[in-house]
Amino acid sequence: MGTHGTHVCGRLCVSCPNVLVLESGAMMTPMSLGEFDLIERYFWRPAGVGPKRAIVGNGDDCAVIAPQSGMQLAVSTDTMVEGRHFLSTVDPVRLGHKALATNLSDLAACGAKPLAFTLALTLPRVEEAWLEAFAHGLLQLADEHDCELIGGDTTAGPLSIGITVMGEVPVGGALLRSGAKPGDEVWVSGYPGEARLALEAFRGTLHPSLPADAFDAVRLAMECPTPRVALGQGLRGIATSAIDISDGLLGDLGHILKRSGVGVALNLDALPVSPHLKPRSLELMQDCVLAGGDDYELLFTAAPDRRAQVQQLEQDVGLMLTCIGRIEAERGVRLFNQGQPGANRWASFDHFKGAA
Repeated sequence: MGTHGTHVCGRLCVSCPNVLVLESGAMMTPMSLGEFDLIERYFWRPAGVGPKRAIVGNGDDCAVIAPQSGMQLAVSTDTMVEGRHFLSTVDPVRLGHKALATNLSDLAACGAKPLAFTLALTLPRVEEAWLEAFAHGLLQLADEHDCELIGGDTTAGPLSIGITVMGEVPVGGALLRSGAKPGDEVWVSGYPGEARLALEAFRGTLHPSLPADAFDAVRLAMECPTPRVALGQGLRGIATSAIDISDGLLGDLGHILKRSGVGVALNLDALPVSPHLKPRSLELMQDCVLAGGDDYELLFTAAPDRRAQVQQLEQDVGLMLTCIGRIEAERGVRLFNQGQPGANRWASFDHFKGAA
């Protein structure tokens, strides 16, 4: 089960948590639909629309679902809260997409194939245009991954979205955090750090500011991440451990190290750096890539003799995979830049660390 690293606070939050301001500037209107009308209008899929795997789906007290013979269920839950995980001005289409994408990313890290999900939606008020857009983003991504909405709950309150996703994986074939071994190579997909760069742009800390095209690109990475589902399934039988990057590369790598009882030598000069980050200072670049979070890329380990298979998988899924270090028997994180040791000044995001 993952958490979301990029959080929003202070001047980025709306002043009143009970009002949602849409991208257009419109306000959410008072409840005009009943709970069951809302579900039926926006989240009920008629016969022939979307995947149908559940034995019993929407409309009963419980959904009933079973994996295929020889498969095990993989289950993950995430919650997103307005002002903590997303800005109030986010496009509701993108918000619907991201709410499911973060959960599908957990399945990807486990090597699981998506099956179904439930949705718990808390709304301060009902705005039908917002609901229609949110449902569109959510269900469009669900259909892309053949993942069925099989139930959930709606209630009134501060805006939050809770999703539980279910997938299937061959018996004994799940990718875990506990399998890394000394000598394994450490790999990462894509360009971690773009979501953090977008957050800094929203905070107004970037000087000079991002060009419009670069801002649009990193904002898309932050608000509409791509879950690496095909990569995760392709890593079964290749990777010894895996995790998705939600709380920062170093912090999430630390979970693998702890569960596997190993350490790592990480090459900072090998980190994949987005073209949008390259013009920035080395300090900001490293902050974003190593501790930014909210990337939902996959971080995994594999034995050196699997390198050719990893590189073939890179071609098969059309996604850059970069080797950034090596697992060692001695516990701890050792950072190197151009072969020279460096200090670790980064920590992953923690929702409750330092909380009163």
